[in-house]
Amino acid sequence: MTRIKLITLAGILMSTLMYAQETPSQQLDSVTITSTRIDIPFRENSRTITVVTSEDIKNSAAVNVADLLQQFAGVDIRRRGTGGSQADLYIRGGGFDQTLLLIDGIKMDDAQTGHHTMNAALPIEVIERIEIIKGPAARIFGQNAFTGAINIVTKNNLKDTVSTNIETGSFGQFNASVTVGGELENSSHIVHAGKVTSEGYRLNSDYDNTNLFLKSTFNKTKQPIEMIATFFERKFGAQNFYTTNPTFNEYEETQNSLLAFTTKFNSAKLKIQPRVYWKRNQDMFLLRRNEPNFFRNFHITDKIGAEANASYTSKAGVTGFGVDLSKIYIRSNNLGNRNRFMATAFLEHKFELADGKLDVTPGVAVTYFSDFDFNAFPGIDIGYEITKNLRAYGNVGYTYRIPTYTDLFYSDPATSGNPDLQPEEAFAQEVGIKYFSPRFSASVAVFNRDADNLIDYIRPDTVESVFTATNIREVNTKGLEFDASYNFKIKGYNQTLGFGYAFLEDDILDQNEDLSRYSLNTLRHQYITRFSTQLFKNVRQNIVYKYAERTTGQTYNVWDASIVVRVKTFEFNVTASNIFNADYIEAGFVPMPPSNVLFGLRYNFN
Repeated sequence: MTRIKLITLAGILMSTLMYAQETPSQQLDSVTITSTRIDIPFRENSRTITVVTSEDIKNSAAVNVADLLQQFAGVDIRRRGTGGSQADLYIRGGGFDQTLLLIDGIKMDDAQTGHHTMNAALPIEVIERIEIIKGPAARIFGQNAFTGAINIVTKNNLKDTVSTNIETGSFGQFNASVTVGGELENSSHIVHAGKVTSEGYRLNSDYDNTNLFLKSTFNKTKQPIEMIATFFERKFGAQNFYTTNPTFNEYEETQNSLLAFTTKFNSAKLKIQPRVYWKRNQDMFLLRRNEPNFFRNFHITDKIGAEANASYTSKAGVTGFGVDLSKIYIRSNNLGNRNRFMATAFLEHKFELADGKLDVTPGVAVTYFSDFDFNAFPGIDIGYEITKNLRAYGNVGYTYRIPTYTDLFYSDPATSGNPDLQPEEAFAQEVGIKYFSPRFSASVAVFNRDADNLIDYIRPDTVESVFTATNIREVNTKGLEFDASYNFKIKGYNQTLGFGYAFLEDDILDQNEDLSRYSLNTLRHQYITRFSTQLFKNVRQNIVYKYAERTTGQTYNVWDASIVVRVKTFEFNVTASNIFNADYIEAGFVPMPPSNVLFGLRYNFN
């Protein structure tokens, strides 16, 4: 970090302390974590959970979910360029196949590859909040929540509103969207349509993305039925996304869609939430953009599911239980035509001791895979209320991930899958402490994960041999995370200063340092500062500083900022990314964009 950047950061901290006055209300007090069967207020959960509120989203410099999640320690979003065309999601050093994404609790895992996880991420205009669950969550969600999960909670309604947004800026970026909310006599609806395009900041890095979202609630006066429908299409130049050959003009198109219906039955003691859903992902990749016959991969993956989650409250505590059934079909010119049936049963029970200060939640998930038999994921969460504002917690549990179809069957001249792969397994432990107050909130956690049979692509003999999917031996991962948020007022306006730090260490490189494909780029140190300020009635700004040190030795400092000016029903915004022109790579061989700026205009009509 340069001296200038240190002075700038110190100045921000000093001004924060000098002008601290009366604090704003703490929005998280009223948040209930919805990604579990047992409804738990945010203050009472016994896991490391970060809630990104709608206010956080509004005040961030982010224009998509990938950029937004980069602002939180312990989450590693490895992007390949701007616009969120392709980004991989990592939590606590796990792989992109080991983190589960959910939309309103609907599992968006992809059996082809975790590269498609972020294809399902929603436009930020329709998001109410995001719940980041760190650590193994298999007993809550089943497989794929190996190192954590991200649950995107959508807005319930927008009443009678219309919002339009137009943005343009560097690299020929042009973004346009419209969001409409309507309330009818017995139904409500939210509709969003958006287009995100760019000429690209380097050779063959252009993109053309389409986002469509619909959320409707029918039969509101009797038995409400909620429907969510999404369609996201991404077309993008993928120069050196997967190879280093300069003659390959790689290109990719993906389509991701979801249709889900959910309802709820509530009584004084029993809550039941059944759901049916269909998720589809389509992926077409060309090794040479203008020569489709040279090398082409085409995959279509469908997941059809039905689930029911419930909780029952009694004198003995709260019991959560549920069942999740799904069938997966894949049709691929490379992976073949295959299918898989999965069935998972969940059971957990929360009870309290010591006059309610101590809560204990043991639980287990048991899953049947038609191609990998039965597996169980037991675990337990324990929390203790030291004071009204201070809470200690700990959890231990087993977690599990079966190989993707890419792991098992993929084949090209440089890569080979392995049909004999065994599932990944891990036993994880975590202890932490949290402090909450309207002015200051903080949490610190330390964790350890002992994993067996982790899957990586390695060259088994020489650097000239083919990368082959392989179960590597035991891997230990340990780390520490710290998050803090300080709320204060300057001249009567709310201000927020946030800090995040994550440290991670594992011994995976000791096993195949020179020949591993995916395990070389873990974040060892990650530091993030978020400063959201308002000094005038209609003007708000946000500054984000990110420092990263990866296991390869690469370090970089990135500054982003935005300013929003509100004039009646209009909002003018300027978002600047990578202000000091840092030279860095987040994923593979793709350098991130240099300094760039985006100008926007939003119109809100109520």
